[in-house]
Amino acid sequence: MDQKAIALAAAKALDAKRGKDIVVLKVDEMTVITDYMVIATGRSVPQVKALAENVEEELAKLDLFARRREGVNEGHWCILDYGDVMVHIFHEQDREYYQLERLWSNGTNEVEFESDGNETSAEE
Repeated sequence: MDQKAIALAAAKALDAKRGKDIVVLKVDEMTVITDYMVIATGRSVPQVKALAENVEEELAKLDLFARRREGVNEGHWCILDYGDVMVHIFHEQDREYYQLERLWSNGTNEVEFESDGNETSAEE
């Protein structure tokens, strides 16, 4: 499975648990730490935790396991590191504060993602 497919599988897992404002960014030309970043928002601490858990469960079905996981117990900013794909799940206030996609988006590196809720990751 290639990195883009893994990133989209993570985005789908976030969407399945009603993650908000899901964005998939291709950042391989901007950093050496990862090729793709998936960013999503949860509306509450329990939802942030549930989103992280669902990503881990769905990717485990594909025999993919996070190398590192940070912040899952706190539920404000969770990072799931799959090597070539990093998943960032924020509580609403934390996402507004850190604005991670502003740091990693150059306007041309957003990957199209169709959510089941009929929203796309493309900025409107």
